[in-house]
Amino acid sequence: MSATAVTELQGTYEADPIHSVFGFSVVHNGISTYRGSLDDVSATLRAEGDELALEGSASVESISIRQPEMFRAHVLGEEFFNAEEHPEVRFTSKSIEFGEGETVTVEGELEVAGRRRDATATGIYRAPIEGPDGNERVAFELETTFDRRDFGFEWQMQLPSGGNVLDWDVTLNVHLELVKADQEDA
Repeated sequence: MSATAVTELQGTYEADPIHSVFGFSVVHNGISTYRGSLDDVSATLRAEGDELALEGSASVESISIRQPEMFRAHVLGEEFFNAEEHPEVRFTSKSIEFGEGETVTVEGELEVAGRRRDATATGIYRAPIEGPDGNERVAFELETTFDRRDFGFEWQMQLPSGGNVLDWDVTLNVHLELVKADQEDA
């Protein structure tokens, strides 16, 4: 962790819900990338001395799939998210390492559909700035890829010419814009 990044961050930062999203993508029919998002996001970054902790969650009901209703019900059902029993996707960091320039690596635990797995997300970190509202803001753009079977997403269908309808690998893209929560004037 670089000393500069640590000294810039002190206090608690909360996700700006309008400017934060969990996106996902998966190859569909072997020829295109299907993209969606979970838009109801919350996250907290705590910075105390040299210690940083990032936690975030997203409501699976906020998935961008709206139509057709049968498709939405299938994805929120037992073969995928099982939203009734597991209403959120969660991430909790174990370490945050700043690299050269704006690069960052976040090690942690990802929980999807009630299953927890270690995950490493890499991307960029944007240092604190003062936003137009006068509040200090930071941002993370993170990405990780995982095998969806690790989280119990076993559903599959074969294409008539061979191959899978839905790839096993899913990429999760997380964009977080966080606002310092413990500001005197906020």
